[in-house]
Amino acid sequence: MEIERRLTCEKVTIEPDSKRASGYGAVFSSNSEDLGGFIERIAPGAFDNALNDDVRALFNHDPSLILGRTVSGTLSLSVDERGLKYDIDMPDTTYANDLRESLKRGDVDQSSFGFTVKNDSWDEVDGQLVRTILEVNQLFDVSPVTYPAYPDTAAAVRSMDKRNESILEKKNELEHEAREREIVLMG
Repeated sequence: MEIERRLTCEKVTIEPDSKRASGYGAVFSSNSEDLGGFIERIAPGAFDNALNDDVRALFNHDPSLILGRTVSGTLSLSVDERGLKYDIDMPDTTYANDLRESLKRGDVDQSSFGFTVKNDSWDEVDGQLVRTILEVNQLFDVSPVTYPAYPDTAAAVRSMDKRNESILEKKNELEHEAREREIVLMG
Protein backbone atom coordinates (compact mmCIF):
# COMPACT_ATOMS: atom_id res chain seq x y z
CA MET A 1 0.00 0.00 0.00
CA GLU A 2 1.41 3.35 -1.06
CA ILE A 3 1.62 6.26 1.34
CA GLU A 4 -0.64 9.14 0.29
CA ARG A 5 0.14 12.75 1.14
CA ARG A 6 -2.27 15.66 1.35
CA LEU A 7 -1.88 19.38 1.91
CA THR A 8 -3.96 21.50 4.24
CA CYS A 9 -4.15 25.24 3.75
CA GLU A 10 -4.29 25.83 7.50
CA LYS A 11 -1.40 27.99 8.66
CA VAL A 12 1.55 26.58 10.58
CA THR A 13 2.43 28.83 13.48
CA ILE A 14 5.64 29.27 15.45
CA GLU A 15 5.64 30.60 18.99
CA PRO A 16 7.80 33.74 19.24
CA ASP A 17 11.22 33.03 20.77
CA SER A 18 10.34 29.36 21.03
CA LYS A 19 11.11 26.06 19.37
CA ARG A 20 7.40 25.10 19.25
CA ALA A 21 5.52 24.94 15.97
CA SER A 22 1.93 23.87 15.53
CA GLY A 23 -0.64 23.43 12.83
CA TYR A 24 -3.34 21.22 11.44
CA GLY A 25 -2.14 18.29 9.38
CA ALA A 26 -5.70 17.63 8.22
CA VAL A 27 -9.02 19.45 8.41
CA PHE A 28 -12.34 17.60 8.61
CA SER A 29 -15.23 17.96 6.15
CA SER A 30 -13.30 20.32 3.90
CA ASN A 31 -12.97 19.77 0.16
CA SER A 32 -9.50 19.31 -1.24
CA GLU A 33 -8.38 20.76 -4.53
CA ASP A 34 -8.94 18.56 -7.58
CA LEU A 35 -6.68 15.53 -7.13
CA GLY A 36 -6.74 14.48 -10.76
CA GLY A 37 -10.41 13.78 -11.38
CA PHE A 38 -11.77 13.71 -7.83
CA ILE A 39 -11.86 15.78 -4.68
CA GLU A 40 -11.39 14.45 -1.20
CA ARG A 41 -12.84 15.02 2.26
CA ILE A 42 -11.76 13.66 5.60
CA ALA A 43 -14.55 12.53 7.89
CA PRO A 44 -14.48 13.41 11.58
CA GLY A 45 -13.21 10.35 13.42
CA ALA A 46 -10.92 9.26 10.56
CA PHE A 47 -7.83 9.50 12.80
CA ASP A 48 -9.34 7.95 15.94
CA ASN A 49 -7.44 4.66 15.53
CA ALA A 50 -4.22 6.26 14.25
CA LEU A 51 -3.33 8.69 17.05
CA ASN A 52 -1.18 6.11 18.83
CA ASP A 53 0.90 5.38 15.73
CA ASP A 54 4.64 6.14 15.77
CA VAL A 55 4.29 9.41 13.85
CA ARG A 56 7.09 11.75 12.79
CA ALA A 57 7.06 15.46 12.10
CA LEU A 58 9.16 16.03 8.97
CA PHE A 59 9.96 19.05 6.86
CA ASN A 60 8.56 18.54 3.34
CA HIS A 61 7.97 14.82 4.11
CA ASP A 62 11.75 14.33 4.03
CA PRO A 63 12.74 11.58 6.52
CA SER A 64 16.23 13.05 6.80
CA LEU A 65 14.70 16.31 8.16
CA ILE A 66 12.97 15.01 11.28
CA LEU A 67 11.50 17.68 13.53
CA GLY A 68 9.81 15.53 16.17
CA ARG A 69 8.36 12.13 16.95
CA THR A 70 5.43 10.96 19.04
CA VAL A 71 7.31 8.11 20.76
CA SER A 72 10.02 10.52 21.93
CA GLY A 73 7.47 13.06 23.17
CA THR A 74 8.70 15.82 20.83
CA LEU A 75 5.54 15.62 18.70
CA SER A 76 2.04 15.60 20.10
CA LEU A 77 -1.11 14.92 18.11
CA SER A 78 -4.69 15.64 19.02
CA VAL A 79 -8.04 15.77 17.31
CA ASP A 80 -10.58 18.53 17.84
CA GLU A 81 -13.72 19.56 15.96
CA ARG A 82 -11.56 21.18 13.28
CA GLY A 83 -9.18 18.33 12.51
CA LEU A 84 -5.84 16.69 13.26
CA LYS A 85 -3.69 19.14 15.22
CA TYR A 86 0.03 18.76 15.82
CA ASP A 87 2.49 20.47 18.12
CA ILE A 88 6.24 20.05 17.60
CA ASP A 89 9.08 20.77 20.02
CA MET A 90 11.64 21.28 17.25
CA PRO A 91 15.29 20.29 17.68
CA ASP A 92 18.22 22.67 17.84
CA THR A 93 19.57 21.63 14.44
CA THR A 94 20.60 23.69 11.45
CA TYR A 95 17.64 22.66 9.29
CA ALA A 96 15.13 23.14 12.14
CA ASN A 97 16.56 26.59 12.92
CA ASP A 98 16.32 27.48 9.23
CA LEU A 99 12.72 26.25 9.16
CA ARG A 100 11.86 28.29 12.28
CA GLU A 101 13.11 31.41 10.50
CA SER A 102 11.09 30.54 7.36
CA LEU A 103 8.00 29.99 9.53
CA LYS A 104 8.48 33.32 11.30
CA ARG A 105 8.82 35.12 7.96
CA GLY A 106 5.78 33.32 6.53
CA ASP A 107 7.79 31.74 3.72
CA VAL A 108 6.64 28.29 4.87
CA ASP A 109 3.09 28.27 6.22
CA GLN A 110 1.21 25.15 5.13
CA SER A 111 1.04 21.56 6.36
CA SER A 112 0.62 18.11 4.94
CA PHE A 113 0.26 14.59 6.25
CA GLY A 114 1.31 11.12 5.05
CA PHE A 115 -1.09 8.20 5.56
CA THR A 116 -2.65 5.01 4.28
CA VAL A 117 -6.39 4.45 4.15
CA LYS A 118 -8.32 1.66 5.85
CA ASN A 119 -11.82 2.70 4.83
CA ASP A 120 -13.16 5.23 2.34
CA SER A 121 -16.25 5.87 0.27
CA TRP A 122 -16.70 7.26 -3.22
CA ASP A 123 -19.72 9.25 -4.35
CA GLU A 124 -20.73 11.57 -7.13
CA VAL A 125 -21.87 14.96 -5.83
CA ASP A 126 -23.12 17.54 -8.32
CA GLY A 127 -21.22 15.79 -11.11
CA GLN A 128 -17.96 15.69 -9.10
CA LEU A 129 -16.36 12.45 -7.91
CA VAL A 130 -15.80 12.73 -4.14
CA ARG A 131 -13.67 10.43 -2.02
CA THR A 132 -14.36 10.55 1.72
CA ILE A 133 -11.67 9.12 3.97
CA LEU A 134 -13.59 7.41 6.75
CA GLU A 135 -10.69 5.73 8.56
CA VAL A 136 -6.93 6.16 8.31
CA ASN A 137 -5.09 2.85 8.52
CA GLN A 138 -1.75 4.36 9.52
CA LEU A 139 -0.54 7.91 10.01
CA PHE A 140 3.15 8.23 9.07
CA ASP A 141 3.93 11.92 9.32
CA VAL A 142 2.76 15.49 9.63
CA SER A 143 4.89 18.03 7.82
CA PRO A 144 5.26 21.75 7.38
CA VAL A 145 5.66 22.04 3.60
CA THR A 146 6.91 24.51 1.03
CA TYR A 147 4.74 23.47 -1.92
CA PRO A 148 1.47 21.60 -2.24
CA ALA A 149 2.49 18.83 -4.62
CA TYR A 150 -0.32 16.37 -3.99
CA PRO A 151 -2.38 16.88 -7.17
CA ASP A 152 0.34 15.08 -9.13
CA THR A 153 1.15 12.26 -6.73
CA ALA A 154 1.17 8.81 -8.25
CA ALA A 155 -0.64 7.42 -5.20
CA ALA A 156 -3.59 9.72 -5.75
CA VAL A 157 -3.80 8.83 -9.44
CA ARG A 158 -3.55 5.08 -8.77
CA SER A 159 -6.18 5.32 -6.07
CA MET A 160 -8.47 7.18 -8.44
CA ASP A 161 -7.96 4.64 -11.25
CA LYS A 162 -8.72 1.75 -8.91
CA ARG A 163 -11.93 3.39 -7.64
CA ASN A 164 -13.08 4.72 -11.02
CA GLU A 165 -13.94 1.21 -12.14
CA SER A 166 -16.21 0.58 -9.15
CA ILE A 167 -17.74 4.07 -9.42
CA LEU A 168 -18.49 3.54 -13.10
CA GLU A 169 -20.10 0.18 -12.33
CA LYS A 170 -22.21 1.75 -9.57
CA LYS A 171 -23.21 4.64 -11.84
CA ASN A 172 -24.28 2.19 -14.56
CA GLU A 173 -26.33 0.22 -12.03
CA LEU A 174 -28.07 3.38 -10.80
CA GLU A 175 -28.83 4.51 -14.35
CA HIS A 176 -30.24 1.07 -15.16
CA GLU A 177 -32.43 1.15 -12.03
CA ALA A 178 -33.63 4.66 -12.89
CA ARG A 179 -34.60 3.56 -16.42
CA GLU A 180 -36.49 0.57 -14.99
CA ARG A 181 -38.37 2.86 -12.59
CA GLU A 182 -39.31 5.16 -15.50
CA ILE A 183 -40.69 2.19 -17.43
CA VAL A 184 -42.73 1.02 -14.44
CA LEU A 185 -44.09 4.54 -13.82
CA MET A 186 -44.95 5.04 -17.49
CA GLY A 187 -46.38 1.52 -17.89
